[in-house]
Amino acid sequence: MPANSWPENDYYDELDPLNSLLSDQSADGEESVVEADSMPLPSRFQGRRRKAALVLSVVWSGTIALHLASWGSIFILGLTTLLGFHALVIVFARPRRYHKEIQGDLPSVSILVAAKNEDAVIGKLVKNLCNLEYPDGKYEVWIIDDNSTDDTPQVLAELAQEYDQLNVFRRSPQAIGGKSGALNQVLPLTTGEIVAVFDADAQVVPDLLLQVAPLFQREKVGAVQVRKAIANAKENFWTKGQMAEMALDTWFQQQRIAIGGVGELRGNGQFVRRTALESCGGWNEETITDDLDMTFRLHLDNWDIECTFYPAVQEEGVTNAIALWHQRNRWAEGGYQRYLDYWDLILKNRMGVRKTWDLLMFMLTMYILPTAAIPDLLMAVARHRLPILGPITSLSVSMSVVGMFAGLKRIRQDKEFKIPTVFVLLLQTLRGTLYMLHWLVVMSSTTARISFRPKRLKWVKTVHSGKGE
Repeated sequence: MPANSWPENDYYDELDPLNSLLSDQSADGEESVVEADSMPLPSRFQGRRRKAALVLSVVWSGTIALHLASWGSIFILGLTTLLGFHALVIVFARPRRYHKEIQGDLPSVSILVAAKNEDAVIGKLVKNLCNLEYPDGKYEVWIIDDNSTDDTPQVLAELAQEYDQLNVFRRSPQAIGGKSGALNQVLPLTTGEIVAVFDADAQVVPDLLLQVAPLFQREKVGAVQVRKAIANAKENFWTKGQMAEMALDTWFQQQRIAIGGVGELRGNGQFVRRTALESCGGWNEETITDDLDMTFRLHLDNWDIECTFYPAVQEEGVTNAIALWHQRNRWAEGGYQRYLDYWDLILKNRMGVRKTWDLLMFMLTMYILPTAAIPDLLMAVARHRLPILGPITSLSVSMSVVGMFAGLKRIRQDKEFKIPTVFVLLLQTLRGTLYMLHWLVVMSSTTARISFRPKRLKWVKTVHSGKGE
């Protein structure tokens, strides 16, 4: 599929090549800047600010109305009961079991990495990926150098002489589309039945492909996401929190998938069936989080996404509050943005009843509730009463605690589960729960910001030092 081309289907109108300038992201998916209102977007992606402002108005006015209405508390208790039932179903669901041996020939795999100024980590990554345990000729590695200005090109040139399966593609300074554009540009040159995407700081186990390939034996599986593990988790409070966060995320994903809900892609360590990728039009160059957008489009096209704890992909966690703030703001905006882009297809039940229901419950707890927390707190102070959303908030926090403990325990499944281990897990869960409170601030500020400010994307590149263990 040519870069910057899009299918004429329910997702997009025909895309003018100039529109790609709006998503001039860095190669690792971080943000770059353009005035978003300066050029037209395809119709599906137009009016994001207006839609966000409408949702914000409804959430704020609805929360205030619940405080003023006599039946407000009853409504919240009923909604909490509904969410509680969904939560119980998730908690007691049994994760799917996968066949560990593949029937027939192994599928061919194309591994793609979009990199910009990654000389600190790119050498280690290439050596890791080019030494995987997989039959000769069945996998290839493509490193897309997105016009790096450091020593990345020189490092890659030397490595290309050493590894036959390594292919290096250097983009021109005029290339557009950021990470999505880089992946779309190289996709036609690849041959794998499965397309894997990694970040430049990734590190994986040698038998990664042998463990992931069997998950594609079920024909409806369009993609697989492996757990993201934090390589420098022991460094400080922030990296330890990210380690617990990734355990929580993977546990929730597996449980949601087990009840027929939505599995999600997380960028680094994602594997996509080529036919599924092509059926939904490749990577979207009009979003700041290509993985989250791809998640929705795969499910809307009736593909399933699987998620697994093992194997995992190691990546560097950000090490300070400012870097975390920038990164999580991008994640929050991209995750919220996709609901604004595809809301009509979701409500048309294109994903099916179970996935649509699960998606709406997830949106309510992860996006709507944090947004509603601000007017709820203001009304509680003004009226000298407890926040009316307290029951839902308590349920959400409780689910986070349960999921984090269960996720951390699942990571340690190969170790003896003794009393000291329980105390360690409880400590990690407590610390992780405290860390996760940042999401309330991030999400409430993000929904307000994108409702009023014109879209401004700016370079906020995650720096990879290569010091993760």
